[in-house]
Amino acid sequence: MISVMNVSKTFNTPTGKVEVLKNINLSVENGDVFGIIGFSGAGKSTLIRCLNGLEKPDSGNIIIGENEITKLNRKELRNARKKIGMIFQQFNLFDSRTVYENIAFPLEISEYKKEKIKSRVEEILDLVELSEKRDSYPLQLSGGQKQRVGIARALANNPDVLLSDEATSALDPQTTFSILELLKNINKRLNLTIVIITHELDVLRYCTNNMVVLEDGHIVENGSTENLFLNPQSDTLKNFINITNGFQRNRNYSGGEGI
Repeated sequence: MISVMNVSKTFNTPTGKVEVLKNINLSVENGDVFGIIGFSGAGKSTLIRCLNGLEKPDSGNIIIGENEITKLNRKELRNARKKIGMIFQQFNLFDSRTVYENIAFPLEISEYKKEKIKSRVEEILDLVELSEKRDSYPLQLSGGQKQRVGIARALANNPDVLLSDEATSALDPQTTFSILELLKNINKRLNLTIVIITHELDVLRYCTNNMVVLEDGHIVENGSTENLFLNPQSDTLKNFINITNGFQRNRNYSGGEGI
């Protein structure tokens, strides 16, 4: 389980202090696919960086499994991060490494033996359906294939939690669908807890069971994804739904093409 309790975070800027997260409270059950949505500047990326310990909250506690992330020292945090996989919008792959070598990298850092690295990488390549691309370099891959490598790398250390930070934002709709299908399959096969941060409403509607809505650093709405879509209460979620419906109407009106 993930528990976030009374978490606040402030950044110092040239124009003064900016409170990015304000008394955030949320819980994610084991095995859930959980969504966090908000417009730009709502605090989504800061929240996910607090979850994996890249940012330290000013106040509050974050517990993931048996680890209280906010109280770990540097060495303990490094060990805890091995069980928290992370996938990114821009893939963050090493261009000079093959697909195999990119996936092997976190296992090398963890000082796995070569035989164990080989068997684990082959296993994950099969899971993300990229076995035939094992010797390719990132520049030879499509965007969707690159993201599959990113997902495979995040799974290398057999994590308990997978954090997705706008992982489909750089992909076209068809590729986005294939990546979401992959995440749903991983969730089902591995019982892996997945937290998806996005500004794409359709991603949450298709993939998540529960969600929260962030607005100006606050959680303004939370509950099951189905219930929130059927009966949105916050202005933020209503705006997201109206904007999404508007785009869909425009595509239909123009014969399937954007205007």
